[in-house]
Amino acid sequence: MDILTLVLIAVIVIVVLALIGWIVSIYNRFMSLKNSAEATIGQIRVAMKKRLDQIEQLLGAVRSYAAFEKETLTQVTEMRANVAKAGPGDLNEVERQSRSIFGRLLAVAEAYPDLKTQATVSDLMSSIKSIEDEIARQRYTYNNIAQQLNTMTETIPSNIVASLIHMQKLDYLEFEEEIQRAPKIEF
Repeated sequence: MDILTLVLIAVIVIVVLALIGWIVSIYNRFMSLKNSAEATIGQIRVAMKKRLDQIEQLLGAVRSYAAFEKETLTQVTEMRANVAKAGPGDLNEVERQSRSIFGRLLAVAEAYPDLKTQATVSDLMSSIKSIEDEIARQRYTYNNIAQQLNTMTETIPSNIVASLIHMQKLDYLEFEEEIQRAPKIEF
């Protein structure tokens, strides 16, 4: 073998190793984003469960002032059970339902001024609002991660690696920022 052949083989080996390193780097980035998304969804589930726990306690406090629907308590209990196994799409629905229940509770508190000033109710409402902020922060983080991963699955050259490892795009969490209409209270 002459020196030119050895140099050519060395260049080919270096190019192949660089290509493999590049593919591994993209793969590792995908896995990092996927794991970050899963961890953030876990944090959202924990926060949503805390919020539902607080709503359940608030229901108990409100129940002494108004004959609140038994169905509402049942819904909260069902939602708490479903949060643990919910995916991003399911969390959007749980978010919508829990905001609706919380809105109805706020309307009851408005209708009973003595209830609004009760320390327990006030503390629980404050706690729920702080959990709302936590959920919003986690949702923002998750959606940023989803955007990065989705961009990588759609842009060249990382989309090639994405198709090789069957990486799927992530769904965004699209929770409502506020209740759009006044809740309807029926006793």
